[in-house]
Amino acid sequence: MKEAIVSIHLYHTNDLHSHFNNWPKIGRYLTGEKERNEALGEACFVFDIGDHIDRSHPYTEGTRGKGNVALLNSAGYDAVTIGNNEGITLSKHALNTLYEGAAFDVILCNLQEPDGTFPKWVKPYRIYQTADGLRIGVVGATASYPVFYSRLGWMITEPHAALKKITAEMEEQTDMIICLSHLGVHEDRKLAEEINSIDVILGAHTHHLFTEGEWVGDTLLAATGKFGMYVGHVRLDYDLANKRVYQKKAAVVRCDQLDSEPADIDMANDLMIRGKKTLDEKVFFNIEAMPQELFGPSKLASFFGEALIAYTDAHCALFNAGLFLSGLEKGWVTKRDLHALLPHPINPCVVMLSGRELKELYELSLHEQLPQTEVRGLGFRGSLMGAIILHRLRMEDETLLIGTEKVKDDTTYRLVTLDMFTFGYFFPLLKEAPKEYIMPELIRDVVAWYGKCRLEEDGTGHNQLE
Repeated sequence: MKEAIVSIHLYHTNDLHSHFNNWPKIGRYLTGEKERNEALGEACFVFDIGDHIDRSHPYTEGTRGKGNVALLNSAGYDAVTIGNNEGITLSKHALNTLYEGAAFDVILCNLQEPDGTFPKWVKPYRIYQTADGLRIGVVGATASYPVFYSRLGWMITEPHAALKKITAEMEEQTDMIICLSHLGVHEDRKLAEEINSIDVILGAHTHHLFTEGEWVGDTLLAATGKFGMYVGHVRLDYDLANKRVYQKKAAVVRCDQLDSEPADIDMANDLMIRGKKTLDEKVFFNIEAMPQELFGPSKLASFFGEALIAYTDAHCALFNAGLFLSGLEKGWVTKRDLHALLPHPINPCVVMLSGRELKELYELSLHEQLPQTEVRGLGFRGSLMGAIILHRLRMEDETLLIGTEKVKDDTTYRLVTLDMFTFGYFFPLLKEAPKEYIMPELIRDVVAWYGKCRLEEDGTGHNQLE
């Protein structure tokens, strides 16, 4: 006869962002817990809630994320959903092939092809059955960035509407519903209020940490912060006789308190070394040294500005000197050098501005506190903003010039900048202006293209990377 109460264990990670220092401990802990729970006859599932990959790490960059998938396989994950780092920092082809070797499900209900079909590697939801006959419904959703996804050839749908539709389909087929949500804490709270049938929301995206979970009505929210600092554990006790979830508890385990082994550091170092080796490919020959300069103009900044303008046919460029995390030496430049220089998953963006708006932008760029501003998130992988560089745009005798031509108030100009500046945090006028994101090319890809063009005898280029 079955026990009246059975336990289901959910282990979860989120927003690792390719921080692998704790990964050996995490993998060992997860496989050990799975073995222990299964030996007790208790169901156990392991989930990742997205942004496991981050192209700022050489191992992820060099393997286009497939190395991360291998790590998830080795730790025995049952299912994942994607975050924005999987979704919009990879080309469509790279994402379509990312999970080819996955031994787990990719569960995601709000990413589709333009014709409304799901990609072959996606399951909008999955119902797992335990040895006790319980039906565990799992659904996943990721944050909606429609402009970015559409530029990459995807259709991203509004997650709350997609989840309402899917959970309504699942409700009669399941005994409980778990949501893998890469939507952020505020969206998770709204979701819990809107959809009563969700028992647990495993969260991500905003890097929030709930050490003992958070309750919204009868829904338990759980999340583990970022960078592999914690692993989450949710225990669900189910009353078989009355067919209901009897109890829910959330906790986290600090990874720095997990047992270490001598080989752990070697494994993390090995991933770095292997990643760097994959990037040791010559890209172009650099004719002069271009050192890093954080608080002023430099040859490196001029080179970068010219690359952006040449690639996008813009009139002028705006970016920050803190973008460069190293310099470029004279001689052959490799993919590894470019990755060290510009590790950010940042795309160029062309913004259409009137001359009047350009003048306003110029004045905003002179704010004396900007260079010392600490920047977090937005794809930026540095620390300080550094000097704001306005390439080909200058003020002379109180007249704003592009090159030698006077900027006219009612003329429209093409400004190329970084996608992070279009979100409005530093330059609000860029948020609503007409714009075109250049994707899937990251800024280091544009530098690679420009360096190759300069290497050619005739110096000509084209408008797409090969």
